[in-house]
Order: sequence, then structure tokens, then C-alpha cells
Amino acid sequence: MSKLGNIGARLYRGEVGYDFIGKRKIWYGLSILITITAIVGLAVRGLNMGIEFSGGAVFTTPKTSVSASEAQHQAESAAGGHQATVQKLGGSGGPLRIQISGLDTKQALPVQEKLAKDLNVQVQDVNTQLVGPSWGEEIANKAWLGLGIFMVLVVLYLAVAFEWRMALAALVALIHDLTITVGVYALVGFEVTPGTVIGLLTILGYSLYDTVVVFDSLKEASKDITKQTRFTYSEIANRSINSTLVRSINTTVVALLPVAGLLFVGGGVLGAGMLNDISLALFVGLAAGAYSSIFIATPLVAELKSREPQMKALTKRVQAKRAAAAAKEANQEGPPDEVDAEDADGAAVVGPRQQPASRNRGRGRPSGKRR
Repeated sequence: MSKLGNIGARLYRGEVGYDFIGKRKIWYGLSILITITAIVGLAVRGLNMGIEFSGGAVFTTPKTSVSASEAQHQAESAAGGHQATVQKLGGSGGPLRIQISGLDTKQALPVQEKLAKDLNVQVQDVNTQLVGPSWGEEIANKAWLGLGIFMVLVVLYLAVAFEWRMALAALVALIHDLTITVGVYALVGFEVTPGTVIGLLTILGYSLYDTVVVFDSLKEASKDITKQTRFTYSEIANRSINSTLVRSINTTVVALLPVAGLLFVGGGVLGAGMLNDISLALFVGLAAGAYSSIFIATPLVAELKSREPQMKALTKRVQAKRAAAAAKEANQEGPPDEVDAEDADGAAVVGPRQQPASRNRGRGRPSGKRR
């Protein structure tokens, strides 16, 4: 831990660092590849929308030894071909949660009776919940409306608090995080429920929090940047990332640990369906948000900012100063047997030092005395 703290302190002071900005094309390419994969998965497999959005019925049975795959076959047969999703709750021998989309009130009762008969349980022990498609559509519309308002407010705030380039970069990072998270849902096949929407809105806030921390450091470090000739804007942006890197890693790991517990222990071991919905969105979104704030948002700001005429002029001045310093250092570190001399006309001449003839006499003799 002391070594990690020492590295963090050195990163903060700028003594060491990694060139995130210089390798931004690598990060862009990696993000594009992941995003394309997510979009393809979303287009091919689509989202497994829960009954809260599509409408249908949910049947919860008492404890039974029937497997989830067998119960799914029986539920689809009882529902007359409607697609069924079955989840085992509490491990082997636990109750079943059977979700069948597209069922109305009249169809639900015969299906409940058929399921009770096939699963060998009492009809009254099978709990039935119905969700109308209009209610699910209303929830979906409100979710999209809330997401749109959130995006607009975020862009306006960042444009006022920082500048429009940072607002644009943050918006790109948010879309990046959303696309990856939704694509993972499509590839994994997890059900999209209101808990998923809650998880998505939560990760958007976390992603912005991590991005704003880096932006605030960059804003402070780049104040009066044109009055100096030591660093370019890209270099200052890179120093800002490095100075907050350990902090970003620590907060991300601390946030991911309890979410991983919800996803792998609560959802995987205990079989809690609602935990799966929200924990997967949180886990993927938190990781994507930490990645985008470091590898996408700040490098994009540096690239946009470096195109300004003032920043281009600053870069030229910094490069000219460094070239002059390098040339001066090279002259000072010339070969030791070369000195500046003046010829008969007074012009400076650089060449091998000429030793007087008298100094060459007597060399190589033990006494060194002249004869």
C-alpha cells in the first residue's frame, strides 16, 4: 500500500506518468471495436424486455423439484406458444418465477391452472401478477424522456461550468457508456426491467462524476496556459489524467466490489432476479465510465483544444524553446578535444586543439626532462 501511495504522489507531482493523450488513437480504436460489437449484438439479438415494458403475466410457484428448463417447456405449452422466461429462485429445489409475455387477464387463469397441474402444486399456491402493455409503454416513454432531459442538463451544466468542448467530450463518453452497457445486455440476454433503467441512470451519474474530476484538474492546470512555454495543452491534459489516476482507480474498485457481490453472489448463487437486472447495469456501466473518463473524454478534449489557433501557436513556441535548449546543450556537451579558437582574421574556428611543439617534447620518458 505504501508503494501504491508513493506512486500516486509521484503521479500527482508529475514526476512519472503515462502518455494517455499520445496514444489516444489506440483507445479510440479499442472503443470503436467494443461499440461496434455492442451494436451488432443489439441488432442481432435485441433486448429481452421484461413484462413491465411488454406486458404479460408473472407466476411465482412454491418450492418445487422441477428444473427451470422443464418448467419453461411446460409454461410455453400451457400459454399456447407464448414465450416464457423461467428463473429458479434460491437454488435447487427452490420456487420458480415464470414470466410469460403477451398474456391478458382471461388467458392468465387457464395458464395458472395448467402450470399448477404440470408442476404438481396447488393452484392457490401459484401467485399471479398481471401487467398491461399500456403501463409498460408508459414506463418506457418516461424512461426515454428522463434520459433525454438528463443529457440536455448535463451538456448545459458542463458548457457553463467548463466549456463546450468538455461538454461535447462528456456527452460522447456518456453515449459510449450507454451503448456498451445496452450491448452487453443484448449479448448476455438479461431481462430489461425498471431496475435496469435505475442502474443505467446511476452509472451515468458516476461516469460524469469521474469525468468532472479530471476536467476540474485540467481546468485548474491550464489556467493562463498561453503565458508559459514549458508545456503544450495536450501535455497538461496528460498530467491532469495522471494526477487523478490513482484516485479514479481506487474509487472504481471500491464501487465495483459491492456491485460484483450483488451480481455474482446475489444474482448468480442466490438466484435473485431483480439483483441481476440492476447489478449487471451497474457493473458494466461503472467499468465503462471509469474507462471513458480517462481514455475517451479527456483525450478528446485535448484533441479539440489543440486545434485552436492559440494552442497551435503555443505548441510552436514550446517546440522552438525545446529545440533551442537541445541545441545549446549539444554545443555545451561537445568533444573535449575541440575548443573555440580565432584565426588570423579573428573568426571563430572549431577544430582540434594544437599543442605547442615544446610540450610534445620529452613525452614518454621517465624523467620528462628535455635534452
